Amino acid sequence: MLSDIVLDIQDLHVYYGSIHAVKGINVKVQRGKIVTLIGANGAGKTTTLSCVAGLIKSKRGHIKFNGKDITNKPPHIINLTGIALVPEGRRIFPNLTVYENLIMGAYKRNDKENIKRDLEWIFSLFPRLKERLSQLGGTLSGGEQQMLAISRALMSRPQLIMMDEPSLGLAPVLVEEVFNVIKKINSEGTTVLLVEQNAVGALAISDYGYVLETGKIVLEGPGKELLKDEEVKKAYLGI
Repeated sequence: MLSDIVLDIQDLHVYYGSIHAVKGINVKVQRGKIVTLIGANGAGKTTTLSCVAGLIKSKRGHIKFNGKDITNKPPHIINLTGIALVPEGRRIFPNLTVYENLIMGAYKRNDKENIKRDLEWIFSLFPRLKERLSQLGGTLSGGEQQMLAISRALMSRPQLIMMDEPSLGLAPVLVEEVFNVIKKINSEGTTVLLVEQNAVGALAISDYGYVLETGKIVLEGPGKELLKDEEVKKAYLGI
């Protein structure tokens, strides 16, 4: 039987040269939940996601996914276990069409009928992508590119989707749309680990949150409780 904890980060330490970027953090992500990491720039949030995804290596500590140690495994192996990353800055393939970008997300799959069904599901989440199916990714608006980046990750059918600043640079109406889609993705069974500069929006939809400062976790708790915390309000919510 699968554990209730889908992702378990234990005593994680990450260095960039002599810079100690992540200093022994412990993060647990419960299956079927939305968990958010908030903190100032340089707090170690993106580094943590990159380490889970295998893009950078940790110096010490363990990362377990479904109880199996995936610490410092190559990115393609980690993706095959059921983890997908939506990186900051979208990083879609600008010279491929929307359709080709989506199919790239399903590169490890050969279940054509299910891929077709998943495409229809994607179009129900983001109808605009269906309208722009043959358009080159690089010609999409920033909001549409973010939709495409999320959708490409979903096409791998991940158990856990990690999103790094999905609302960054988007107009307020699109920010709300992205948060609504995250809730919908989660309600249909995908666990979400979110890094967000929009702390209010992120904590409002999160089951649990962690506050990072200079590579350390200084506060954690249910999302809605962190929203009410006076220290969090002053430091991150502008209240």
